[in-house]
Amino acid sequence: MLRSGEARIPAIPMPEKDLLENADAKFRLLFEDNPLPMWVFDRETLQFLEVNHAAVVHYGYSLEEFLSMTLVDIRPPEDVARLKDWVARASGLALSGQWRHRLKDGRMIDVEVASHTISYGDRTAVLSVLHDVTERNRLEEQLRQSAKMEAVGMLAGGIAHDFNNLLTIINGYSQILLNALPAADPNRNAVEQIMKAGERAAGLTRQLLLHSRRQVLQPRLLNLNQLLTGMEAMLRRLIGEGIELRFALSSEIGQVKADPGQVEQVVMNLAVNARDAMPRGGALTIETRSVELDGHSTSTRAAMKPGKYVALVVGDDGSGMDAETLAHLFEPFFTTKAQGQGTGLGMATVFSIVKQSGGAIEVSSELGKGTSVKVYLPRFDQAAAPETEAVLAKAAGGSETILLVEDEDQVRNLVRDTLRREGYKVLDAPNPAEARRIAGAHQGPIHLLIADVVMPKEGGRELAASLVPRRPAMKVLFMSGYTDQAGVSSGLPAGVSGFIQKPFTPATLAGKVREILEGNGETTRRAGR
Repeated sequence: MLRSGEARIPAIPMPEKDLLENADAKFRLLFEDNPLPMWVFDRETLQFLEVNHAAVVHYGYSLEEFLSMTLVDIRPPEDVARLKDWVARASGLALSGQWRHRLKDGRMIDVEVASHTISYGDRTAVLSVLHDVTERNRLEEQLRQSAKMEAVGMLAGGIAHDFNNLLTIINGYSQILLNALPAADPNRNAVEQIMKAGERAAGLTRQLLLHSRRQVLQPRLLNLNQLLTGMEAMLRRLIGEGIELRFALSSEIGQVKADPGQVEQVVMNLAVNARDAMPRGGALTIETRSVELDGHSTSTRAAMKPGKYVALVVGDDGSGMDAETLAHLFEPFFTTKAQGQGTGLGMATVFSIVKQSGGAIEVSSELGKGTSVKVYLPRFDQAAAPETEAVLAKAAGGSETILLVEDEDQVRNLVRDTLRREGYKVLDAPNPAEARRIAGAHQGPIHLLIADVVMPKEGGRELAASLVPRRPAMKVLFMSGYTDQAGVSSGLPAGVSGFIQKPFTPATLAGKVREILEGNGETTRRAGR
């Protein structure tokens, strides 16, 4: 409808031939110069009829190669039946969806396809616009896995405190009983089995807490060669007699800064995987070497900063892995083992530990030819502190006074009895309020406060904050099976001398207490000296 004052502009006649040529030119412009891959294929034969430049570049096939292929040639075999059914049943805009396509180099990508049926001369064809969503799907999967592990972490954190208290009691009294039994006692094997089961349960809890970052990291400078040498006997028992263990340790590797217990867990998990890949025997090789990475490192190390690293390489000549298994290797709960033979947390745990230690991991594997796992940790050239108390842990205890605060009666009894056997004077309390009363009434020095981090109403952190100003010479040792609520999951608060993770054994506790009391180079008088 014309408005007042507007004049009608007469239409300019255009020959039909010009209209067709103009439409074809527009199609060519939109098709050929489109930044997204596009193609046209015959609906009956699935033969490619037209392919634009973006598709040629993205898929790696030349135009001539494309035009000699069908849609089936770029699909994995298991998708072909679905593809044919899709083409036969769908019509119009319904010819859309997400598919897997194979590039010329063999890689598989996820592609979102928007299609529409068109006429192509005297044929019925399909025009498709393609969008590579491989990276988007990967990030979405990471987000889903992160959410899954956060849920697992919340669940694990909720039960870990009580569960680790129970394991501390089971493992602690098992060790006391084992130490009291003569070597020939027929009950020793039963007690050893109890201890092994307790250690496995404790390891599983640690793995769950590790993924949710609810463990206290205690990194320090350490030499990988020394750590591996100390693990040799344990590794030989772990992999069995049918597998040869080889070491190739470079003498000039400097130090790494990591939690030694977590690094040991990395090595053990990798050794177990290698063992399981060699059921008929083989060779497990553990190497260390110093490497320097520059800005042109491979894509698998893209997140690593240039600099000096120590490489820990664990290799085997076992069954190896295919590309599909490698793609899922670090996913929590992913396992190729039979039902009941694996938790699917081993490699996910390795990845989490390495990541939290500032390093990266690289895996290469081939079916029938074995697997090589390279762990890169930042190198430090300063000397590591000597392990003075690792040896002293086996010696006599001390005569210092210790204030013990633990709400779980059986754990408190175990810790108190352990420390008293080592010669210490122990003042014990079931809660912070009672601990303050005892500390206020005690006339002599209190050398060490041992407090559970998480207790009803008030935890160890609040207790330490109120007691240390009154007794500035008193050192503090936190213990817990779950620490996130205490705010120490990324490090120890100021004024706290140490942390011991539940479950622990009496020997570990005694060594940790002695380490803290003799810390900072000061030697405290010990019983019998």
